[in-house]
Amino acid sequence: MAGTQTTKAPPSLLYMVKQVELVVRSHLDELVRPSGITALQYTALTVLERHDGLSAAQLARDSFVTAQSIADLVRSLESRGLIRRERNPRNRRELLILLTEEGRELLARHSGPVRELEERMVRDLTDRQADQFRLALSKAWQALS
Repeated sequence: MAGTQTTKAPPSLLYMVKQVELVVRSHLDELVRPSGITALQYTALTVLERHDGLSAAQLARDSFVTAQSIADLVRSLESRGLIRRERNPRNRRELLILLTEEGRELLARHSGPVRELEERMVRDLTDRQADQFRLALSKAWQALS
């Protein structure tokens, strides 16, 4: 049909979310690499900063890694002195993972650059739009959890 114009469908939200995740992880890896950690390790440390004393299973869930890969991640962070493990007083078979002072210091060193990365991500949004974006992402996560 001559003169018929086709319009492309916009990319799916799932695709766009994945693209944002990949670019954020890339930038985060660059930011934390000088400290000898990865973006995934950094994420685990921030989870512990908010909720110290988690089991490995809880940390894996909240850090978005598999239960199998959390063991290596924990061993690596523990060998660096960024976390420590201790027995759960309520369940002696369970080990709890806690952030060390060194881990807290590492997070403090990166808080400014990480905040700047987040601000860069939303710099073309108004404060209201950034708040709505955060709320929309939270609702999307809750809907799928």
